[in-house]
Amino acid sequence: MPEITNKSARLITSEEQVEDKQLDTQLRPKTLLEYVGQEQVKSNLHIFLEAARQRKESIEHVLLYGPPGLGKTTLAHIIAHEMHAPIKVTSGPAIERAGDLAAILTNLEPGCILFIDEIHRLNKVIEEVLYPAMEEYALDLVIGKGPSARTLRLELPRFTLIGATTRYHLLSGPLRNRFGATYRLNFYNPAEMAQIVARSAKLLNLPLDEGATKEIAIRSRATPRVANRLLKRVRDYVQVKGGGKVTAELAKAALDQLAVDPVGLDDLDRQILRVIIEKFKGGPVGLNSVAAALQEEMGTIEEIYEPFLMQLGFLARTPRGRVVTEAAYEHLGMKPPIQKQTSLV
Repeated sequence: MPEITNKSARLITSEEQVEDKQLDTQLRPKTLLEYVGQEQVKSNLHIFLEAARQRKESIEHVLLYGPPGLGKTTLAHIIAHEMHAPIKVTSGPAIERAGDLAAILTNLEPGCILFIDEIHRLNKVIEEVLYPAMEEYALDLVIGKGPSARTLRLELPRFTLIGATTRYHLLSGPLRNRFGATYRLNFYNPAEMAQIVARSAKLLNLPLDEGATKEIAIRSRATPRVANRLLKRVRDYVQVKGGGKVTAELAKAALDQLAVDPVGLDDLDRQILRVIIEKFKGGPVGLNSVAAALQEEMGTIEEIYEPFLMQLGFLARTPRGRVVTEAAYEHLGMKPPIQKQTSLV
């Protein structure tokens, strides 16, 4: 069984790739009205933002969390647009030293929004610097070393921090508690995904019929980032194979050629299911054994591959280990073992 080595090159990965940055700029909605899905989050955000506008105040700090590719960065830009505020963008890994954070904070304008993606990756020293900045709009700097060291406090303009994370549980309690509003983004339903595909196709001047829209939407793993990426690949296929309006048949042919099956699985997803079936009789099997068989890190399998397989009901986590379900056997065209059928009755 070949090892999983090209996860970053997966077409259907929800992790951001280089091409997504340009695509996001082109297709990203600018207002809450244009933003499709996440209705409860949008409703709460509308009240939150409107109240701040009526008081002519900056909004409180906001934390957005949920799986990658669901629109956290887009929402941060929408908040800035709705508040008519400038936005500065950075990420947790990019802030390596306290001095990096100090340089960013001291250059903010009043009312500015600072967006920190992957905020769970800030180290603890930098978090300590961030606490007074969030609570008191002040920056405490230590000047000098040893007995002669002294603390200098700099006043900061009132700003709003928007943090985004895919791993909410890794945020420290003190940091979580300093956000005034926290919103979780969930996966999108098929109707919402179809709206997103139709909107993106219109912006790309790509004519889609209803069947093609649904075909792309259903294979997009309930994730807008994946939908937009698949839409571009379908556009390429149609351009080379014969132009005109994209039909359901053309969309299906394009996606089949990309090895993205009717429920959104790719070769790597199917590889995980098959290795559990063929090497471990469908489970239960420990994650460490699966990782060893695939020559992949346990954390990668647990965080990148398993969530969607579990969402589809193809994989189950039990106290004894991972188990491939009967639905997965059927999807792969394989017959589940007799004892598997008995145990699920």
